[in-house]
Amino acid sequence: MHIIEIQLDKTHPKCPPSISADVPYMFDLKWSTHSRLKDVVQKFKKHLEKLQAFWSTLDDIDRSLWVVDPKQASPSVSYRQINMGNDCFIMLSINAFDPRSLPECRFIGSGPIVNLLRNRWRRNGKRWIKDKQFLENLKCLLETQLPIPPDVQKNEQQVECGICYAQSLPIDEELRHKSGTGTDYTCDNTSCKRAFHSICLVDWLRSITTTRQYVKFLVSQLTSAGLCMNVALVVFCNIL
Repeated sequence: MHIIEIQLDKTHPKCPPSISADVPYMFDLKWSTHSRLKDVVQKFKKHLEKLQAFWSTLDDIDRSLWVVDPKQASPSVSYRQINMGNDCFIMLSINAFDPRSLPECRFIGSGPIVNLLRNRWRRNGKRWIKDKQFLENLKCLLETQLPIPPDVQKNEQQVECGICYAQSLPIDEELRHKSGTGTDYTCDNTSCKRAFHSICLVDWLRSITTTRQYVKFLVSQLTSAGLCMNVALVVFCNIL
């Protein structure tokens, strides 16, 4: 529910009333001696309709990303501070007049991760497309997996890679679209069902110089390390 506060001057209705509300910006009030207060209310309702896209964008961010500030945002607040992990934060300021446009972005923190994301933002700024979803645009510019809220993380099963034992790959320029992503290959053998980063599997297999000459040796190496025969054969075929 939105509330508008209307204060009347002693000279009312000659002078326009003073209006305020918890919104990012107020509408222009055109007033004459023939204007009525119900006209102000109607204008306010239309103004709220215009702001729905702005609030919808912020709701998507609050629901889908790890927002650390503000904890309880009022309808007038247009920024969100997001925890990107590795002591890196981004401050997004959404344009209330044009919420689908490229937001202002401030990077907070120090170290290579912050510099990496800042450089990606500058390099990919022209790739922002208004017709795309806000979060999809954000992911495209930063070239990394966007962090979900902690409460969502607890409810989702986190799967570690059977090779590197990490849930997600590091944020690294060399990994390109794989940067920050989770496991993307799961063995379909019911007795295994282990998850892996496909890039970890490929790198490991390529590190074994005898794989192309001795398939049996490769399989024995993989199975002795805890991988099932199915994973060994499927991945081996994929890199040949």
